[in-house]
Amino acid sequence: MTGSDRENMHRVAARAALDVPGMVALQPALADRLARAASRVYQGVAAGTTRHHEAAGVRCELTPAGAWHLEVRCILDGNHRAVDVARRVRESVRTTGTSYLAQHGRAAPVTVLVTVTRTV
Repeated sequence: MTGSDRENMHRVAARAALDVPGMVALQPALADRLARAASRVYQGVAAGTTRHHEAAGVRCELTPAGAWHLEVRCILDGNHRAVDVARRVRESVRTTGTSYLAQHGRAAPVTVLVTVTRTV
């Protein structure tokens, strides 16, 4: 797996999650928040080292068995049932990730864990 494979999977998963009705945003990890804060101080120096903003809130790893494990941290709209939105996010990310891998000749199992961090 190359770094671009991981970045592409981040983007695919983030877009799939954000397209689900009831999703407000992805919860950025602490490292993403620190990188954005540093980039404000060191304009351009840290900007080249941070991940794409749309991938914040998504972690992915390729297991030794060759499967992808994705974790999506969500901020949801409080007017929707959290369990329903989380299920739709999980299915959307899994289906989209599996399709993406198949289109690029890298068919592999995809598991998705969705964590709802808050509702607004």
